[in-house]
Amino acid sequence: MRIILKIIVAPFVVLLTISWAVLVFLFCWAETILKFASGITGLVALVMFIAGQTPGGIVFAIIAFLISPVGVPAFAK
Repeated sequence: MRIILKIIVAPFVVLLTISWAVLVFLFCWAETILKFASGITGLVALVMFIAGQTPGGIVFAIIAFLISPVGVPAFAK
């Protein structure tokens, strides 16, 4: 009886294992993309501060913080 249940459950185990690996891969790529986007947004905020556009610089700095790994993604973990 146990062997029959193992045979029935085996495809689900394989499916979950493959989907877990795919999701880990996608999350790693998403994290990398967000790091680059955060860096670029931070540089734009710095340029705006230097150019004298303080409100825009503050907005871009907040956006850069939120998409950085210490912003919103840190709350998801």
